[in-house]
Amino acid sequence: MSVKYAILGLLHYKDMHGYRVKEVIENEFGFMWSINYGQIYPNLKQLEQEGLVTKIDVAQRNAPDKKLYSITEKGEEAFTGWLNTAPERGMLIRDPFLLKFVFFSFSDKERALEIIEEQIRVYTADLSSRQHRYDHKQNENIHVRLMRELGISLNEMMLAWLERAKTEIAAEISSRRPRKAGIQ
Repeated sequence: MSVKYAILGLLHYKDMHGYRVKEVIENEFGFMWSINYGQIYPNLKQLEQEGLVTKIDVAQRNAPDKKLYSITEKGEEAFTGWLNTAPERGMLIRDPFLLKFVFFSFSDKERALEIIEEQIRVYTADLSSRQHRYDHKQNENIHVRLMRELGISLNEMMLAWLERAKTEIAAEISSRRPRKAGIQ
């Protein structure tokens, strides 16, 4: 997902400052995309230079002014053009855990299980947070609602897969352990 078009899309909903853009992306679309401030502010500056957004300074009490960005008509046209083109590529899941997972056969198996357990806790907390936000935002447009539902479904799917992976890996570890001689 292009940061440029994500920002333009969010500014369709309402004017925002950079911190709010990051917050919305993390809270609403974090299951499919992550972003950092080092991406947001240079893109906002570039969008302003291209005439796709405007910026005003909003005074704050006992704090620096906030820079509030609004989409321009030219920005709306650019965004619409982007919406009307085919996506750049197919499905891509960027999850650092999954990259590690594929190489767990080279690691300590018990530690791999611990990391899987940690990931289960992370996904469980994420699911709870997503479900809470979903339950409190039922009156939104259909596309945002469907995207929230996708995030919840993907989260549930990952949890089910992690549980299965944990069970299979634990069974493999148990089958390779030397059995102690004992009373039969």
